[in-house]
Amino acid sequence: MTLPFEKLKARLLANPKVKAEYDALAPEFEISTELVKARLRAGLSQAELAARMGTSQSTIARLESGQTLPSTKTLLRFAKATGSKFNVRLLAA
Repeated sequence: MTLPFEKLKARLLANPKVKAEYDALAPEFEISTELVKARLRAGLSQAELAARMGTSQSTIARLESGQTLPSTKTLLRFAKATGSKFNVRLLAA
């Protein structure tokens, strides 16, 4: 029996402990999502972006997967390499 992803996700997030951990990772997910969007908007492969940034494709993959939290310096380099503008906002909770 195959369970659709959204149903599995809903079932897992019904557990308060799982939901708390999931919510705690939201900033990392948001950062990685924005990095992927910027790269795709620029029409670059991970390898092409890595070359522009002077790093490796595997580093870009780690950044985009959320496995590595980038420094501000890295985010600025990423933005420049993708022709994007780096912007930070702190919103009221």
